[in-house]
Amino acid sequence: MRTGVWTAAYAVAAIIPAALPAQQVAGTNSASAQGDLSVTIYNSDIALVQDVRTLSLTKGPVRQSFPDVSAAIRPETVSLTVPDATIVEQNFDYDLLTPSSLMEKAIGETITLVRTNPATGAETRDRAKVLAVNGGVVIEVNGHIEVLRDDGLPVRAIFDRVPDALLARPTLTVTLASNRAGSRPATLSYLSRGLGWNADYVALFDDKSGKVDVQGWITLRNTSGTTFTAAKTLLVAGEVGGSDEMNGTSITRSRRQTTFTPGTESASREQIGDFYLYPLAERTTIADKQTKQVSFLDAKGVAASSGYRFENGWLGSSDEPRSAQSVLRFANSGAAGLGDALPAGVVRVYARDARGQPQFTGENRIEHTQQGSTIALPTGDAFDVKVKPTTVSRTRVNGNRWRTAMRYTLTNARAKPVTVELLQAGLDWADVRVVADSAKGERRDAGTLAWQVAIPANGSTIVTATFDTRY
Repeated sequence: MRTGVWTAAYAVAAIIPAALPAQQVAGTNSASAQGDLSVTIYNSDIALVQDVRTLSLTKGPVRQSFPDVSAAIRPETVSLTVPDATIVEQNFDYDLLTPSSLMEKAIGETITLVRTNPATGAETRDRAKVLAVNGGVVIEVNGHIEVLRDDGLPVRAIFDRVPDALLARPTLTVTLASNRAGSRPATLSYLSRGLGWNADYVALFDDKSGKVDVQGWITLRNTSGTTFTAAKTLLVAGEVGGSDEMNGTSITRSRRQTTFTPGTESASREQIGDFYLYPLAERTTIADKQTKQVSFLDAKGVAASSGYRFENGWLGSSDEPRSAQSVLRFANSGAAGLGDALPAGVVRVYARDARGQPQFTGENRIEHTQQGSTIALPTGDAFDVKVKPTTVSRTRVNGNRWRTAMRYTLTNARAKPVTVELLQAGLDWADVRVVADSAKGERRDAGTLAWQVAIPANGSTIVTATFDTRY
């Protein structure tokens, strides 16, 4: 007969507690003990929970439990305000009742094992002492030692009681010094991890009309281990500071970087400090392990245009033509038809095909973008618009000065003319000089020169430039 390890997965199906007195199982009621909830959720995996509950207190020392707080609570941030009472001590108890924790707490105790004969269906019951739970369950039964097995034979473990240390729900326990007896509201506030949100956008672009319809969705995520029932929910767009990394992760930047020209319009949206607020119109239940979406933006007929962009690194040279990036440009100004502060998120772009059906054409991320900004959103690589950068020559002028001649060959296989924003990057030295160029470029920033290059339908255009640099 094979002896195996009694796994945690098997434990879930196998362990059941014996019938308990009513006062012992009262804490397992599925009804929430939360009161009037307000939840403020930030972008950085942090949330402020404010929970107003009515307490009935006696006079003198009182030990008060607050079940159904977040399992990801930061206990050091707890603030409790109770009229005519002061806090003496607080504890956060998070040793939750699970099959595994129940068996671990039973070490040294005696339980009942119920085995079922698969052939006859007959049950046998044995009292067994739990000796150890280390990668498996070791028991003493009928004077000998056994290891509970994972061979699929029906077996149940029945416990006489639930240990006091195990709780059905995360619970904050507070010792109060109450100055009087009676009912009163208590306001519990704390910060929690495991709650976050981000914005997602759907943009339907019409190239013929030069318009885009933009829908904005807020996506809420709850991995805190607790459900927040009928909560007034407020979302804050912006990165709040902290003493440590809130979530220990960083955003991987796309190689197709979204660019924008910062706006100067004031949004009508409510602010707190330097952050914009996005309140949900109705109370909502944020269930544990749930993702929820709520609409916050629906703009029609926003002015937009499509174009192309190609960025070449310093001394970048290619044997084969490379695709330019397809770029969607639009403004979130009031005059353009959008007019809102846009929280960071992913914009997914669609365009209608010849049959009028919306088809996905690409996506990219925007950062928090103030109202009035102009956004250039790369959505993919163009099929028909190519650029071949070539380093024609590179010669030393004197000392550490060099003269570099570049040629950019741009081709367009489309049946209509296009314009490509051609960027030469890597010009980060203060004494860079453009000795000659076939088209007038614009200094975009300290390290980038830009040309707006028109390419005829089914044609090509060549741009040349010579740079005098220190290196």
